[in-house]
Amino acid sequence: MSNMATVAPKTRNGLLDPKQWIKSVPDAFRKLNPKTLWRNPVMFIVEIGALGTTLLAIVDPSTFAWIITVWLWLTVLFANAAEAIAEGRGKAQADSLRKAKTDTIAHRLVTQDAEIASPDVDTTELAAPRLVRGDLVLVKAGQVIPGDGDVVTGIASVDESAITGESAPVIRESGGDRCAVMGGTKVLSDWIVVRITAEPGKSFLDRMIALVEGSERRKTPNEIALNILLAAMTIIFLMAVVTMQPVAIYSKDYMAAAPDSAVIDGNGVTGIVMVSLLVCLIPTTIGALLSAIGIAGMDRLIQRNVMAMSGRAVEAAGDVNTLLLDKTGTITYGNRRAGAFLPVPGIGGNHLADAAQLSSLADETPEGRSIVVFAKEAYGLRERDAGELSHATWVEFTAQTRMSGVDLDEDGGTHHIRKGAAAAVLDWVKDNGGTPGNASELVDQISQEGGTPLLVAERKPGRQARVLGVIHLKDVVKEGMVERFAKLRQMGIRTVMVTGDNPLTAKAIAAEAGVDDFLAEARPEDKMALIRKEQDGGRLVAMTGDGTNDAPALAQADVGVAMNTGTSAAKEAGNMVDLDSDPTKLIEIVAIGKQLLMTRGALTTFSIANDIAKYFAIIPAIFAAVYPSLDALNVMRLSSPESAIISAVIFNAIIIVALVPLALKGVKYKPGGASAMLRRNLFVYGPGGIVAPFIGIKLIDIIISFIPGIAS
Repeated sequence: MSNMATVAPKTRNGLLDPKQWIKSVPDAFRKLNPKTLWRNPVMFIVEIGALGTTLLAIVDPSTFAWIITVWLWLTVLFANAAEAIAEGRGKAQADSLRKAKTDTIAHRLVTQDAEIASPDVDTTELAAPRLVRGDLVLVKAGQVIPGDGDVVTGIASVDESAITGESAPVIRESGGDRCAVMGGTKVLSDWIVVRITAEPGKSFLDRMIALVEGSERRKTPNEIALNILLAAMTIIFLMAVVTMQPVAIYSKDYMAAAPDSAVIDGNGVTGIVMVSLLVCLIPTTIGALLSAIGIAGMDRLIQRNVMAMSGRAVEAAGDVNTLLLDKTGTITYGNRRAGAFLPVPGIGGNHLADAAQLSSLADETPEGRSIVVFAKEAYGLRERDAGELSHATWVEFTAQTRMSGVDLDEDGGTHHIRKGAAAAVLDWVKDNGGTPGNASELVDQISQEGGTPLLVAERKPGRQARVLGVIHLKDVVKEGMVERFAKLRQMGIRTVMVTGDNPLTAKAIAAEAGVDDFLAEARPEDKMALIRKEQDGGRLVAMTGDGTNDAPALAQADVGVAMNTGTSAAKEAGNMVDLDSDPTKLIEIVAIGKQLLMTRGALTTFSIANDIAKYFAIIPAIFAAVYPSLDALNVMRLSSPESAIISAVIFNAIIIVALVPLALKGVKYKPGGASAMLRRNLFVYGPGGIVAPFIGIKLIDIIISFIPGIAS
């Protein structure tokens, strides 16, 4: 089974490879079918024009007529090829995924009772596509999971690299938020019994195949609106072009000045000229590339292992105003870490660090391990192993005692050291004849800062117990979070941290991370209320989640990104699935969405400016004989009216090919507000769209002026 991570880079790096164009040729011809092409009104009109010029060229053949006809057909084919290339970049992934799906054999339990499910239960073999929702299947080490489902019994290590591209295996077990499994992934060790949750043909693998092929892609509201705009512009130019011939015939000055002109005179040539003008002046550039831009936006997410369930979701990501991020695992590392040792008066820092490290060696929790590491890094203490101290009795951490420690055999007695929750350690100190001292002040100080205080105490032989100091455990904000939130602020996006922590702790973490606001002690209904409040204010909201309790909020959000490691309910509720289960990727998703909108806006600006430039480049050259005063506008000094039209038609086709890489790769995105992006489009792609036709048409005019029958 192919690894998606290896497929994607090859496809992306082959963007300018001629082989990509060659592979798209059959699809480009298939898309000439009017039943397919009518969805793109601009290119549909170009195809009708090409059919018309073909008939006229057959009836009244000439070099001019056939050159125009060939390049009009090439214009349509280039537009179809742009879309075919965008769609074709996912076919290799889809083929490998489909093969994995059809080749998988399922071991369905004969007795469909989860209570007695085990590796010893009898099973029957059947093809994976024949499974139905609710079936229980047994999957052992080395076997492929036949369909989406939840683990009901057992625990196993699962290789999800075929789907996610991530080589590290993951643990899947019954219960909790780590029970969901995907069809097409492989069990590496142990066994699990999976209850199939997907209907036939609707598994995550089926959806993934459809998405990477582009077969499920629908036009977004933004695309539909832009298509309506382009269609309206096409109609306007159509009316303008149709009126040119009567004007030319009506002009007695034209008939006297150019009675032998073959460009505007003669029914066959006249029709070809009118079609050529129409194709050159309607917005063919953006009409040809619009679909490819949308497909490429979804493809860029796939390259980053994010499955967007619709183009609407990608587009919405570009318009997001509010971003909800879970604190744990997104903004912070997920486990609190030791950040400081605060000794009480009269106790040295090294003494406290040594005691803290020794008392944490039997604490296998992430917090306990962080204390050992911090003592080594901050105080230079060698990280010791519990097995090194033969004269020690270890006290492991438990949820009941909320403490860990060590009892060291020394001359004269036993040296007891304890570390744990403040209340538990203080009780231990009092039970052993000691007093809290100034520890309470340090505990209150850390609590007010949003941290978690752990006390360290000892009782030496013949002495009372005493508090040595306090360990400051705190949520550690991930590196670069402040900078990333600053970039989001530049984009005009408000960030809200969502956490179950108390308001004091939430405020401290929010300030350190640089988010704009926070929601503390958040319950599922609180998340829903916040999202609805933002939406009622006219804002688009994005959020991440992985649990069943996140499903309502994911469904309510405009962009709901479910973690692949999460529950089936979460993945069904969201409109995107992050296969890497990296909550911080939401920031990348927003950037990709904005890049999609910016690319569409940039090429639309270029296309409209391009059409205006072609209008002023061609019309003066054609009608200078009719209206001599227009000759002053013929700044390019094109060879002849025929040459002007042919050059414009050829340029109109070639510019589509030239812009395909930009449409697929996307315009380089820089964080900034909507007004800044608009200015960039107007002042970069606007002038570019005006200048390019003048240069391109003139160069083509020079070349084709040497063709017999075209030269002036």
